[in-house]
Amino acid sequence: MKKRIISAIVMIIILVPLLIIGNLPFAILGLLLGVASVFELLKLKKNLPIPVRIITFILTGILILYSYFNINVLTIYLDFDFRLLTIIILIYLMMLVFINNQKKYNYQDAFYLIGVTLFIGFAFGNLIRIRESSLYVLIYLLLISILTDTFALFSGMMFGRHKLAPLISPNKTIEGLIGGTLIGTLGGVIFYVLIIKDFQNIFMLILLTLFLSIIGQLGDLVKSSIKRNAGIKDFSNLIPGHGGILDRFDSIIFISLTYIVIVNLF
Repeated sequence: MKKRIISAIVMIIILVPLLIIGNLPFAILGLLLGVASVFELLKLKKNLPIPVRIITFILTGILILYSYFNINVLTIYLDFDFRLLTIIILIYLMMLVFINNQKKYNYQDAFYLIGVTLFIGFAFGNLIRIRESSLYVLIYLLLISILTDTFALFSGMMFGRHKLAPLISPNKTIEGLIGGTLIGTLGGVIFYVLIIKDFQNIFMLILLTLFLSIIGQLGDLVKSSIKRNAGIKDFSNLIPGHGGILDRFDSIIFISLTYIVIVNLF
């Protein structure tokens, strides 16, 4: 617990100033977090040659920074140059020919790396995009994530009786999900109403925040499912007491991706 608290304090000291500053410093932070996340996912594929790993880092980094250098700072919107997407896919598939060693690199590896690159690239690029559009919107999303995770833990410890997904995460309970969702929704809505103020329908705002809180918890279960299938406890030990980057950022990744899709739908 002591390690966990110290690590949390260090993360706050590092992340909060960069979050407030935004611009290129925050983009560099997003790039570093994304690269660290790629490293954690590549650990699950021990057979991959070093050149393939390096290419994955480079392509993911390009995809993350693409969001920063191609953003309209006045609007959160979905747009993407499909030429870049096509190049990424072709590179991974063409490496099958150049490596020509099924034990080191096969079609399953290729599609795995395509998925890793696109998921991490879009995830952290999206956080950069949201920050450049609005600091307060990103804080709103982070607040949902933090409050939901924290109070899901506390509610589960105090009232947990019914398992939520025992085969994936034995410690999570339905009571924890309900407690985390209630507090995450309440805190997010209050912050949005008092600080952002840009809403037309309070009922729709509540529904949106509630949905994002639930999505964040589903993201946590996705992470747990991956780790259980891989037979690992944490993605890495980069953050003492917390695990790896993906162990800490899984919820906000899913929340932010869902948010930007919903915003562009309506």
